Amino acid sequence: MTDDLHDRVHAAAAFLRARIGVRVPNVGLILGSGLGSYAERLDHAIAIDYAEIPHFPASKVHGHAGKLWFGSKGGAHCVAMQGRVHLYEGHSAATVAFPARVLIALGAKVVIVTNAAGGLVPEWPPGTLMLIRDHIDMLRDHALRGPNDDRLGPRFPDMTRAYAPRLRELVREVAMAAEIPLEEGVYVAMPGPTYETPAEVRMLQQLGAHATGMSTVPEVVVTNHMGARAIGLSCITNKAAGITGEPLSHEEVTETAARVRTTFERLLDQVLTALVARGELS
Repeated sequence: MTDDLHDRVHAAAAFLRARIGVRVPNVGLILGSGLGSYAERLDHAIAIDYAEIPHFPASKVHGHAGKLWFGSKGGAHCVAMQGRVHLYEGHSAATVAFPARVLIALGAKVVIVTNAAGGLVPEWPPGTLMLIRDHIDMLRDHALRGPNDDRLGPRFPDMTRAYAPRLRELVREVAMAAEIPLEEGVYVAMPGPTYETPAEVRMLQQLGAHATGMSTVPEVVVTNHMGARAIGLSCITNKAAGITGEPLSHEEVTETAARVRTTFERLLDQVLTALVARGELS
């Protein structure tokens, strides 16, 4: 991204404000593989194709619809990304993170980032939900590489609390009250598009990671850069390479995400309600 990043972010936000009128979102949702249908469940929802939005990158990956939805749920005013772009499609990390910047420019104070991920913990079955506590960035590119625009955030943002601790506690409490099993762990982002080799999986396990995927980190980086707070949720759709000895496929990822969709959506419903009730969006 060049030094006109600020202008492009706000041009996209201005276009969307003109389309949605008085709807000012206070929560951003980034919905990963197989999880995008939640956007369609928003109350009073309207959708805008990514292709219509100035400067907005469009995904070409199966399972990523490429629509931006506006609506409400549990009293929260939401803007939801139904699908995302990835580095492996040929984009830079800054381009991948651009839509998250637009969500925040529109008014999102909290960004909930979701993904489908491979499990690195042999005991976790496919379908496990994981609250992200921290991440390891192995993408070989960084969302803040290049000139920094101080109007968007500082040159060297702190990532000690990249996944807001108070909001993680809120999610844990909500899951417990709703009797939704929820693990917690470290997510590692790999560049893809190949799945990890068994040797890489063993390395990631030694590094202390619990789940691996090809997204999320750039969006969380710019969320912190722009002063918003992030919640990260992974759906463990398969055990990573070498754990079962079976080959991996994108179909397995989307099928598992579809299987646990109801539970995942129930958790999101409860989290949004709790964010409003506890004044986290005001």
